[in-house]
Amino acid sequence: MARVALTGLGLLLAVAGGILAANRGGKALPLAVFSSGTAARPWFRDVADRCGIDFRHVSGSELHGKPDSVAAEPMLYFPEIMVGGLCLLDFDRDGKLDVYFVQGGRVVGPRAGLPGDQLYRNLGGGRFEDVTSTARVGDPGYGMGCTCGDFDNDGWTDIYVLNVGPNVLYRNNGDGTFADVTQAAGVGDPSFSSSAAFFDFDRDGDQDLFVVNYVVWSPATEILCGTLTDLPGYCGPQHYNAPAKDILYRNNGDGMFTDISAPSGIVDTIGNGLGVVPADLNNDGWMDLCVANDLSPNQLWLNQGNGTFRDAAVTMSIAYNGEGHAEAGMGIDAQDVDDDLDLDVVMTKFTGETTTLHVNERGYFEDRSLQAGFAVSRPFTGFGTALADFNNDGVLDLYVANGKVGIVQGAYYSQEDPFAEPNLVYQGLGGRKFKEVTPRGGTAELLVHTSRGAAFGDYDDDGDVDVFVVNKDARPYVLENLVGGKNHWIAFHVLHSNGVIALGARVKITVAGVQRIRDVRVAYSYCASNDPRVHFGLGQASKVDDVTVYWPDGAVQTFGSHAADQIVELRRLSQTQ
Repeated sequence: MARVALTGLGLLLAVAGGILAANRGGKALPLAVFSSGTAARPWFRDVADRCGIDFRHVSGSELHGKPDSVAAEPMLYFPEIMVGGLCLLDFDRDGKLDVYFVQGGRVVGPRAGLPGDQLYRNLGGGRFEDVTSTARVGDPGYGMGCTCGDFDNDGWTDIYVLNVGPNVLYRNNGDGTFADVTQAAGVGDPSFSSSAAFFDFDRDGDQDLFVVNYVVWSPATEILCGTLTDLPGYCGPQHYNAPAKDILYRNNGDGMFTDISAPSGIVDTIGNGLGVVPADLNNDGWMDLCVANDLSPNQLWLNQGNGTFRDAAVTMSIAYNGEGHAEAGMGIDAQDVDDDLDLDVVMTKFTGETTTLHVNERGYFEDRSLQAGFAVSRPFTGFGTALADFNNDGVLDLYVANGKVGIVQGAYYSQEDPFAEPNLVYQGLGGRKFKEVTPRGGTAELLVHTSRGAAFGDYDDDGDVDVFVVNKDARPYVLENLVGGKNHWIAFHVLHSNGVIALGARVKITVAGVQRIRDVRVAYSYCASNDPRVHFGLGQASKVDDVTVYWPDGAVQTFGSHAADQIVELRRLSQTQ
């Protein structure tokens, strides 16, 4: 018989399951739409219905029967409340961002007839076409997220899919098709994976792979959380008391990887991992890893430059919030919020907590969440996120995709989905301060779903950052940016001499006397991979006065000045691979 837990956070999550089950028959839920401030010009509009993307996410919660009692087959499986993810990538090298959506499906039972992952090719003009079949992708596993990289250094972007079960590596063949090389590469981890990142940790010129795992879990050992009704609900990770070990794979340079998790030190501490960002967080020239953990201390793996890492999250004060508590970390990003030439970290959290801003003070992080203006996030549960200059004014803004995992009675936004919440957009004001953008979510009409993965990039190449959001058991958002056009911008496509995207390179520009840095990165947010091009908003400046690239192996190259409002390729002139 399945066990039932009803304590603390479990009670809050349990209410979610009971309300969801009780209202599947169509009974209306009470609505409460909260807003802040006075409505202003929308920042985005959802164009999903007209762009040709017909993907619909399926978590599986609607696909299994309702039990007659808590002793029967579980009605809700833990992974169902955490999915799903997506990747933005230019798989055919035509200069336009394509999108790969990761599908859930069914946690247990037959999957025949259920949809798998889907790949959409960007046709230009705001249109996409489904090329899943011809591209030979569409993994049918129960998917959480994905990440992108070029593991074989051939200049074509590959896809790694994270599943509840064996992960999948798709090698890009360079002809519009992919090949499943998981077994040959040795990266088919069968755990409950969430996010991952390709990055060159040992500076040998090829991309290694870090995989974040969540909880040691299986349907056979599912724990049911009690509710205020007779029906079960979703539990939190602390009820399983089984945080999973993350994995570090070293790229052997021959198409294969070696699991070096133990000798590298990556398994010296473990947590309930959900989000990861690879970045040089102590400015020593070596790529580190920051992992957002759910109800366990975050990890900051400092690269020692000798093939090993040490967890410095406690000593650098990013393991906990400013009050010394482990929070429910989901999404994560690292950017230089205050233009002091080091990277700060933002993490999204559970309701009752704030989106947390960890400001880097020369290698020691301070929680500046309340000073930043993030108290407005307390009622919401955040997942996908990014610090990006959406309005191109030269100051970083913040997007957060929200969706409940548990429900407090009396605060529902949707009659169809009691987990649904609006997403939040914050305008950066400079000086580490933000204010919420209105109308809420940045759209003229309030959009309300259970949002999870969010990916960020300029899909229409008009110089501003757009947003793609996966909504659990619903259609995605494709949020076209409406506000970036009033200011200047510049973007850089940073490549090694062999044409491989230079993940981990740092671009520093000087504009109007101010120096700013951005990294070449795709792995951040939640269960997502993003536009690898480096974007800067320039405000009213019509040019950048100087561009310098700090390559992952420590080399430095200058590229002079450039006019605004263009995508510039920065290719390394010479390189030792």
